[in-house]
Amino acid sequence: MRIASALLAALLSLAAQAAPSPQASLDRSLWPEQLDSPALFDVASRAEILSFARVLHESELLDDAALAARLGLRQINLQKVRQLRARMWQRLWEGYQQAQRSCEQDASFCYPVTTMTELRTQAATFATDVGTFYTAWIEPSHQFHVRYLDEQLRKAALLPQTSSEVERLSARERNGDELNDRVFLLTFVGGPGPDGGATDLLAEYLRRQKLAGTFFVLGNRLQQRRDAGAANALRRLYGGQCVGIQGWEYRSHAQWTAWQDSLRRSQAQVQADLPEHYVPLFRPPYGQRRADGEAFMASQQLRVSLWDIDAQDDGALSAEASAQRVLTLMLLWRKGVVQFHDSQAKAQPALEWLLRNTAQSGIGWEDCREYGYRE
Repeated sequence: MRIASALLAALLSLAAQAAPSPQASLDRSLWPEQLDSPALFDVASRAEILSFARVLHESELLDDAALAARLGLRQINLQKVRQLRARMWQRLWEGYQQAQRSCEQDASFCYPVTTMTELRTQAATFATDVGTFYTAWIEPSHQFHVRYLDEQLRKAALLPQTSSEVERLSARERNGDELNDRVFLLTFVGGPGPDGGATDLLAEYLRRQKLAGTFFVLGNRLQQRRDAGAANALRRLYGGQCVGIQGWEYRSHAQWTAWQDSLRRSQAQVQADLPEHYVPLFRPPYGQRRADGEAFMASQQLRVSLWDIDAQDDGALSAEASAQRVLTLMLLWRKGVVQFHDSQAKAQPALEWLLRNTAQSGIGWEDCREYGYRE
């Protein structure tokens, strides 16, 4: 009876902290223009920045109880939420300034915004004068950004008990903010998959496109591929790509007592099997890692590599919806680290859609080795 009561209490506790909302994407066909020039990329970027800024402003009008209810949590770390909002406003301000540089070529969504205060004011009234050309886009964009913001604020609200990619734990950690405007890094996690599967197809596609991404591999899966394949099979698989580590198993490294051994083993595995491809970066599964782990990371000459544009291709989103989510976030943040799951069959067609729809947009892809060894 006591066991049943304890189980019931645990279930009620879990129910009190509801699961996050379904994954968010935005149908890019609702945007009436192709991103076939840098100026048109900027137009769409300015629009997404202002749309998200409106949502961010609206969230600040909620009191603590209303915000907790919206995020499906009983308690929230309001200080962390406010810090994340402040960082978001700063990035929005910087991005909007960059996006305004092409206003002489196309003045759509160009407003006399010269200060952060003016950006906040413009955000509060955005959508009142968008114009009929963009009518089909405005409300779906608003809905996407509400759901996306909730994803991010929920992670901030759970800090520091549950670490995630929304906050750096030290200055040595990277999250894409250090990249230049319009520059993005392709990263892939959770692999390698089985021989001849999704990882192989994706890596070959990247080579055909003359692109290099960073594959964060799991030590146990890499060992399985090595033991089952021919000599040099791994080097052929990752030819032209960079390889970082994600630990020995795909599990949180925040509470795992063997987290240091996980990093040592997977690092040694990659350095031995793929010395020419190795980059000293660790991508923590779920973004979870220890706040006191920096000294060990430094001793291993490793840096934590986070991400700020998540394809969420390991969930219910289709390949195209996943790519559309990525493109919307690229327009919003204008730079960053994109995360796909290379063992998922959706990753390669999603990336193909993304490259096809940004081919003339003026964006650039960061060299994975330069990023991996940057001080």
